[in-house]
Amino acid sequence: MLAIGLAACDGGPPPAPPEIRPVRVATVERSAGGEVVSLTGTIQAETEVNLAFRIDGRMTERLVNVGDVVRAGQVVARLNRDNEENNLRAARAQLAAARAQLNEAANNYWRQSELLRDGWTTRVRYDQAAQARQTAQAAVDAATAQVGIAETRLSYTELVSDVDGRVTARGAEPGEVVQPGRMIVQIARDEGRDAVFDVPPTLKDQAPANPIIEVFLTTDPSVRTTGRVREVAPRADPVTGTFQVRVGLSNPPAAMRLGSTVTGRMTLGASAGFAIPASALVRTERQPAVWVVDPQAQTVALRTVELVRHDAGHVVVGQGLEPGEVIVTAGVQALRPGQKVRLLGAGQ
Repeated sequence: MLAIGLAACDGGPPPAPPEIRPVRVATVERSAGGEVVSLTGTIQAETEVNLAFRIDGRMTERLVNVGDVVRAGQVVARLNRDNEENNLRAARAQLAAARAQLNEAANNYWRQSELLRDGWTTRVRYDQAAQARQTAQAAVDAATAQVGIAETRLSYTELVSDVDGRVTARGAEPGEVVQPGRMIVQIARDEGRDAVFDVPPTLKDQAPANPIIEVFLTTDPSVRTTGRVREVAPRADPVTGTFQVRVGLSNPPAAMRLGSTVTGRMTLGASAGFAIPASALVRTERQPAVWVVDPQAQTVALRTVELVRHDAGHVVVGQGLEPGEVIVTAGVQALRPGQKVRLLGAGQ
């Protein structure tokens, strides 16, 4: 009976063959460069000026608002003048008193000079009169300086723009007590405009030297101009990880108003990486990876890669792949290491 049972076991059905999963693949090729990338940004003034009072006080008027055009020499805000006017009156009164004392001291000096010449006074009295005149003159000089200071402080109660431009922000309202240096209005100067973009670090590193940037209105691509990079932020934004890049525009059209949304377009230099479909990426715990096909065994292995740049529909891999290797571009989530696959190609 045991022999019969063993014979029955030996004649059982064979194990099922391993599953062969069809996958779409692509061959890795080095990126030829010359790709065109686009970024969205805004139009900003090349230079913005913060206007602030030089003295503290209660602001009584702000004569401009956001969007207003301002000319150099125009008064944009005022402080309460009462304290400064009182200080000026006091300084002028002090000057008048000092001048009266100087006049009296000068008369006494000349009188002592004549008496000394005729022998009717002593040298000591003459020297005292001369000293008194010098002291009175110093008092007049000091009082004159105080009047000048008071007049200057009174002029500081009016905030005057020293540039032509347009108001882009306000920092205080009438009735507030403001401190020296506090921004009251911000003015974008008329001299130039920038297109400002937030650029990923990988794209920043791949940009050619001194590139020409094509800039156009996002809502109306017919309104366009060109520019060159004028300034790159030295540090990345701590939240977004991007670098602010300012592109100085050449003869920007009038329709490119401050705050307008624009698109910037630039042709990249040659890349040292490989452009692959974004669908080929698999997320591991550590970093991105792709499934690489062994052409002899027709099996797949997971390999981590280093990404250089993300573009629409594809990514550029800097390290981890070699030219001519075959990678899976569709069906990546259903694979496991060592699994047999059947290659469909990119178009199947």
